[in-house]
Amino acid sequence: MSFDRKQAILEAASKSFTHFGYKATTMDQVAKMANVGKGTIYTFFKNKEELFDEITTSLLTEMGEEADKVMNLSDSFIENVHRVLYKMLEYRMNHSLTIKIFQESKEFGTPAAQEVVRKVEQMIVHYIKEKIEQAIENGEVERCDPEMTAFVMLKVYHALIFDWEEYHEPLEKEEIANLFETYLFKGLSRR
Repeated sequence: MSFDRKQAILEAASKSFTHFGYKATTMDQVAKMANVGKGTIYTFFKNKEELFDEITTSLLTEMGEEADKVMNLSDSFIENVHRVLYKMLEYRMNHSLTIKIFQESKEFGTPAAQEVVRKVEQMIVHYIKEKIEQAIENGEVERCDPEMTAFVMLKVYHALIFDWEEYHEPLEKEEIANLFETYLFKGLSRR
């Protein structure tokens, strides 16, 4: 019975955070949406921050699982990293809660939302870093700083997906893959 209540609270809180954002969500709203007393929430979570943290931790886990699904060990590092980055950023673009969190972080600078944005980026960098380390071991890529390289990859990909759209027509998935490979792996030099 307590698991059902906790699950109802998590679902209600997720809906509230998605609809109203972190800042505007209250424990009273969550209790009402979960059809439980406010005190019941506090039997599972100390405060709104802890509740939000559990929801966002679950979100990050889901994002990683989605990335794992597109990995194909028989494909090259470049193909895999493209699919993984695209999948993670696609997840971010299509998941209602991440949309709201990124919007709240950008528009209002809410510290809790900014922390989640940081965690999402950190998780993606860590995931890609591990793939880079494996590719270095397998001789697929030159020795480099895996964390720095993962960070640069994320930022280039982010720019091609999100920033480019602010000024131009969105790029197709294949165009993004080709540009990503050109800028990061082939380079622009004709040598």
